[in-house]
Amino acid sequence: MTSFTVNGQPVHYRLHPDTPLLFALREASNLTGAKLGCGTGHCGACTVHVDGRAVRSCRVPIREIEGTYVTTIEGLSNDRSHPVQQAFAADNVPQCGFCIPGMIMAAAALIDHEDSLSDDRIDAAIPNICRCGIYPRLRDSIRRAARIRSGEERVAASPPPRIAPVDAARAVPALRPPRGVPR
Repeated sequence: MTSFTVNGQPVHYRLHPDTPLLFALREASNLTGAKLGCGTGHCGACTVHVDGRAVRSCRVPIREIEGTYVTTIEGLSNDRSHPVQQAFAADNVPQCGFCIPGMIMAAAALIDHEDSLSDDRIDAAIPNICRCGIYPRLRDSIRRAARIRSGEERVAASPPPRIAPVDAARAVPALRPPRGVPR
């Protein structure tokens, strides 16, 4: 059994130790914010924090993170008040949204550990792939997030969703197929 902390809650997974963290989070914990994009660690859609570092969860077996603290997009902030979330909303960064949780997690780790946010440093820290092309707004938004974090700038948080994070993560019952469609 593998044990670590996810979003402040201790968890014990009865999964094979080679199970990728992404699948443990999505399938066993129903935390679906991290996405499976490429499965090779290149796209960044699966980015989460392990002990404050941005990691590609599709490439990390759960045996390697025994005893660590994992934070997913669901645990970053319940009310969208994290500086990166505020800046992304204020700058209208998201488009389709598929890559956004991974981008936010990578950007949050960057502003937590880095004071100098040159274009080269941002590009190196966030090589995530976005098919919609949010890149023109991305660097400016990350710099804005750093200013929000340091108190140099204020942005009102986006309104919280109308569903509690706890309710959003629970299983949805299977839908019945239409009449005449075999199960």
